[in-house]
Amino acid sequence: MKEKTILVKQNPILKVVILGNSNVGKSCLMNRFVSNSFSEQTLHTLGVEFLQKDLDVNGIIYTLQIWDTAGQERFRTLRTPFYRGTDICLLTFAVDDVQSFKTVESWKKEFLQYSRTTDVNFPFVVVATKVDLQDRVVSKDEADEWCSEYLNAPYVETSSKTDMNIETAFTLAVEVWASIERTPELKLSHTNLVKLSRPINGNAACPTAEIVSSKCC
Repeated sequence: MKEKTILVKQNPILKVVILGNSNVGKSCLMNRFVSNSFSEQTLHTLGVEFLQKDLDVNGIIYTLQIWDTAGQERFRTLRTPFYRGTDICLLTFAVDDVQSFKTVESWKKEFLQYSRTTDVNFPFVVVATKVDLQDRVVSKDEADEWCSEYLNAPYVETSSKTDMNIETAFTLAVEVWASIERTPELKLSHTNLVKLSRPINGNAACPTAEIVSSKCC
């Protein structure tokens, strides 16, 4: 029996890794974005945590696979394998913790070393957390200037507690990724193509589906 085959283009899939020191609020950032939830009692991430959410950016639906990695030194061997295949990296620090700000650059260097990315324009976005706190020690002007001068990365301030700029941070990250020119082959690698097949006479109860191209993590 002859079959009619249709290729259906699905959402682009982007792997997003969130890096930063312990206690800067990486899990809160991810949970607020994915499930619109916030808790003051969030437990430390042990190893790596993964969540997924679809995001509409300029009329295109992206599926974001978000990886929250533990900031503690003892989990270094667990987190570095997850750097490979990453499309976007969020570098985080808390505005009430100057040490977390000073280590942002070292997180970027670690990522570049272990991800083995060859993209000289790899999209980093620096995300400040906890801006709702009154006792901030890193000013917006200081962070903005430093990110522009030394990291060549956009900067956004957020609060998971008040939901300030949470979706904005992820939207900005996707926009930065989308603005980078890539080869057609690399663009295709971020898109699922699903092959739908059904008999030409249309007697089948439902078509069969097969993913023929996908983004791998």
